[in-house]
Amino acid sequence: MSDRHYHHGDLRNALITQGLALLEEQGLAGLSLRAIAARAGVSHAAPKNHFGQLRGLLTAMAAEGFRRHVVFMREGLPGRASRKARLNAAMRGYVRFAQAHPHLFSLMFSSQLCDFEDGELQTTAAESYDVLREIAAGLDWDKADKPHAALRAETMLWSLVHGYAQLAIAGMFATGPDGQSPPALDIVDVMPAFSYRD
Repeated sequence: MSDRHYHHGDLRNALITQGLALLEEQGLAGLSLRAIAARAGVSHAAPKNHFGQLRGLLTAMAAEGFRRHVVFMREGLPGRASRKARLNAAMRGYVRFAQAHPHLFSLMFSSQLCDFEDGELQTTAAESYDVLREIAAGLDWDKADKPHAALRAETMLWSLVHGYAQLAIAGMFATGPDGQSPPALDIVDVMPAFSYRD
């Protein structure tokens, strides 16, 4: 990367982009400030000016991951999609993102590697959670009349989809208990039948 790009303020985004690319190729074990700086074409000390230590850069990468996560959960829906269609799309998008970007997905939820007190990460993570909040609103299920029904619904959906995503990227659905390949199922195939209250 040239000095011109550095002085124009592109270095921060370039480092995030190169860090994400390296993460996709080599996983979390392959990440270091030196390796990311080399990919960006700058000195190994340059990232420290923007991120401090590696944790700062990983936090920024996780924030970008949540931005992309939102896109996956909202992808392909017409403007007047039904609430059920939005629910299914969001759940499928959540899992599809995890399967497409397993290393980034793991980073996004790692409190050891990321600083969850960071304002940018909090904002983008909240935007991702807001999609779950939207699809959980008004869900008609057996806990809908309990106290804190909205929080219960959000927690239930998040636990369901996140657990499914983790199992999927770990390859746990590749073979059944009998060692045979099970039929291909996606998250919606195994979800309970949900409806919405008017």
